[in-house]
Amino acid sequence: MAARPPLPAALRRLAGWTKTAAADAGGRVALGAAGPDGVLGGGIVRAALHEIHAERTADIATAAGFAVALALRAAHPSTPDAGARRPILWVRQDFLDVETGGIHPPGLAELGLDPGRVLLVRARDAGGVLRAAAEGARCTALAAVLIQPWGAPRTLDLTATRRLSLAAATSGVPVLLLRAAAEPAPSAAATRWTVRAEPSRALDANAPGYPVFEVRLVRHRGGVAEQQWRLEWDRDRGCFHDRTGLDRSGHAGLAPLSRPVVPLPADRSGSPRGGEAAGFRRAG
Repeated sequence: MAARPPLPAALRRLAGWTKTAAADAGGRVALGAAGPDGVLGGGIVRAALHEIHAERTADIATAAGFAVALALRAAHPSTPDAGARRPILWVRQDFLDVETGGIHPPGLAELGLDPGRVLLVRARDAGGVLRAAAEGARCTALAAVLIQPWGAPRTLDLTATRRLSLAAATSGVPVLLLRAAAEPAPSAAATRWTVRAEPSRALDANAPGYPVFEVRLVRHRGGVAEQQWRLEWDRDRGCFHDRTGLDRSGHAGLAPLSRPVVPLPADRSGSPRGGEAAGFRRAG
């Protein structure tokens, strides 16, 4: 059996922070929109694993954008100067760059996330992704952990998700598992979501609007029934707005939909690692 890889140097440094760096470790992460927050009892549980599925291959970037928005919500402390700049760990399988393109730093900036806050860890296979993610999930100095394997690997089973769930419960760090090209399977996640892109509302002078997500809560361990919302991400305020039942102009009634706007564009230029541009911090 291969030796377990060491904790990346950047995470070792973060692990030296005091636990108070993880402000608001308990409680919930509010989405900022009254509709879903009311149904969810104030938001998603912070110290837990949450599963986010791309409904189609074309929605992988959209699902990643939704996860980034949730991570930014988790990074907002209730007390001033209490770790608002804590980094976000993103663990990705290399094959994703080939299939969908790399992470695009300008796309992150458009969502309101400084790419310099992202600790990017690459792994060759799903086993490496899960090992690095488990290490990160125990680090209380992180704002959130995003995990992005490809497909439905055997290593990503109920036992693996239980380990991630326990790590999140211990550290108070929300863990967001992004699933692509995979059918839902038994999991210890507190919630399971499916995400797809929706058209945005044009701003003044017909400028591109804020990204809009059609999100469906398909599983909730607390017993909440299946729900669906149309959520608009406001990067300036760092919150979601509930646009369910509204047309693109913000009025009641749904108008015919135009081409969806993908919230988080991937970088498909050049080599498979084209998305690894200046601004990211490598954690390993």
